[in-house]
Amino acid sequence: MHPQLDRRRFESCEKLMDALEECHRKEFIMKAMGLCNFEKDEVAKCLHYVRTEDAKDRIRDSREKMKQQELRRKQKEEELYGKNGYLKKMIEREAEKKSK
Repeated sequence: MHPQLDRRRFESCEKLMDALEECHRKEFIMKAMGLCNFEKDEVAKCLHYVRTEDAKDRIRDSREKMKQQELRRKQKEEELYGKNGYLKKMIEREAEKKSK
């Protein structure tokens, strides 16, 4: 049995989980003959699909957050050094002149 069968997390797989549990309630001999393998395989496929979709969603969210952070960083840098980092370039030029 799958240890990660959380019905709240895997709502879309609930009917398959119920079918697998019903099959497991049958007599031991029927289970031993592999009669629940189809249900077990379908539950495994469903769980895998849900987990991968959740991971894709988390990756998309993370990338969006990173874009927002980068945008905020650029805005702060622009506020500090002016458009296109003009003030920063001028400071670097002055530093080069002094070092020569």
